[in-house]
Amino acid sequence: MKKNTSEESSKLDRKTIERNRRNHMKSLCFKLASIIPSHNFKTSKDMLSQQDQLEQAAAYIKQLRERIDRLKEIKDQATKPTTIPNSSSSSNIMDSTITNNFGLKLPMFELIDLGSSIEVVLISGLQRNFLLYEVISILEEEGAEVVSASFSTVGDKVFHTLHAQVKISRVGVDTSRVCERLQELVY
Repeated sequence: MKKNTSEESSKLDRKTIERNRRNHMKSLCFKLASIIPSHNFKTSKDMLSQQDQLEQAAAYIKQLRERIDRLKEIKDQATKPTTIPNSSSSSNIMDSTITNNFGLKLPMFELIDLGSSIEVVLISGLQRNFLLYEVISILEEEGAEVVSASFSTVGDKVFHTLHAQVKISRVGVDTSRVCERLQELVY
C-alpha cells in the first residue's frame, strides 16, 4: 500500500513539474512576442500560435542581426584610414572620396521604422554638415517626438543618431514623407 502511495505521489510530482515547465515556457514565449514590434506581425499577436510567434521572433532577430552587420560595414568603410598612392608621406588620412569607392556618398542617412518609434542615422562630413535642429523639426512636423539625439565624430565624419516616438499612435508617421523631406535637406 505504501508502494502505491509513493508511486502516485511521484506521478503527481512529475505532472506538477511538467505543468510548471509548460507554464514557464508559455510565459517566456509571451515575453518574447511582447518585445517584437507589432508591425512585424502580419496578423494580431493574439491570433498567432506560439510556434508562429516564435518563428516571427526568429525572423525579427535575423533581421536585426543583418541590420547590425550592414551598419558595421558602413561604419568600417566610413572610418577606414587609407594612404594616398604616390604620396611623399606615408601618413594615414581619412578621405571622403574613399567612401564613394564603396558606393557611399556623404552625407547619407538611414531611416528605420520601428512601428511606434523611428530611428534616423545620419552620416556627414565635417565640410558638408547640416543643422541638426532642421532634422528634428522635420520629424516633429511629421508627427514624431524626438526622445534622444546623439552624435560622434570619427576622423572627418560626423555620425548622428536620433530616436523619435510617434506622438499619436493611431495616426502614426508617414515615413516615406519624412524620407523625402530628409533627402531634400541632406542632399
